[in-house]
Amino acid sequence: MNLLVTGGAGFIGRWVVKRLLEDGHQVWVLDDLSNGREMNLEEYRNHPNFAFVHGDIKDEVVLEQLFQNQFDICYHLGASINVQDSIDDPRTTFQNDAVGTFFVLEQCRKHQVKIVFMSTCMVYDRCQEEKGITETHPIKPASPYAGAKIAGENMVLSYSFAYNLPAVVIRPFNTFGPYQKSSGEGGVVAIFLDKKARGETLTIYGDGTQTRDLLYVEDCARFVVEAGYSDKVNGHIVNAGLGKDISINNLARLIVGDENRMKHVCHIHPQSEIQKLLSNSEKAKELLGWEPKVSLEEGIRLTEKWMVENSETNRAEEEEPGDERGDIR
Repeated sequence: MNLLVTGGAGFIGRWVVKRLLEDGHQVWVLDDLSNGREMNLEEYRNHPNFAFVHGDIKDEVVLEQLFQNQFDICYHLGASINVQDSIDDPRTTFQNDAVGTFFVLEQCRKHQVKIVFMSTCMVYDRCQEEKGITETHPIKPASPYAGAKIAGENMVLSYSFAYNLPAVVIRPFNTFGPYQKSSGEGGVVAIFLDKKARGETLTIYGDGTQTRDLLYVEDCARFVVEAGYSDKVNGHIVNAGLGKDISINNLARLIVGDENRMKHVCHIHPQSEIQKLLSNSEKAKELLGWEPKVSLEEGIRLTEKWMVENSETNRAEEEEPGDERGDIR
């Protein structure tokens, strides 16, 4: 097939591109590199089925030209993803995540291209049941980031119903793995591993009892890709997670193994914290036959191995020193 991945130079986008190329498709990436990195796609630069376009999802001229390529599926991952950034500058997040999504949707409608919309588990209210969060769980837009994503979700589903456009909303839980940034609001696993390698203290926001369901990135990418391949999920919202949660305190212990290297600090945005996140992915299993394959421990081992092997290159790409936050994507 001929496929478009917006945000394909980002962390998850890079792994989605990898999977699609391995499946033999022609893959186009649109990314403005505001969050993504060219190094994420370096190995595909000369791939015969790969094309990269440096552009903005809000640029309707670029989109109009790009969609002349008659895509079969648009994997729409391009977005602003940082919670604190959305609190400090809600306009940018809304423009990218809601307005940008509208412009992409219009092209998908015009050319009848299926859209896979990458949302986030951050739209949910806290989990209060041991069975985990299902797709019918209450939502709570506790940050402009979550609010913009909910707006994007509703637009995507409205196009599915109003125009019979093939569309699916996916809500992966907190994803981690190789190529994730260890700076700014990067993933907590990457940040903790980076601090461990540097011999630094792992600082934890709040009391560290907040929990996250941590999904290894290759499992996430497989879920994203298969949501595009299947017609069974059209018109649906679908979760994906490991199905086990861990507190940030216990994650720090698992990674560094030394209580003396853990320090708690005041949370920078406690109003947007979700205390417990635990995915129920039964719907993904039922409709896609998808289940996670990589355990948290194995995922951490693979991520640490990659970070050690690529430490110089990866750190050169980081723009600022990191801190870990409990609201990772």
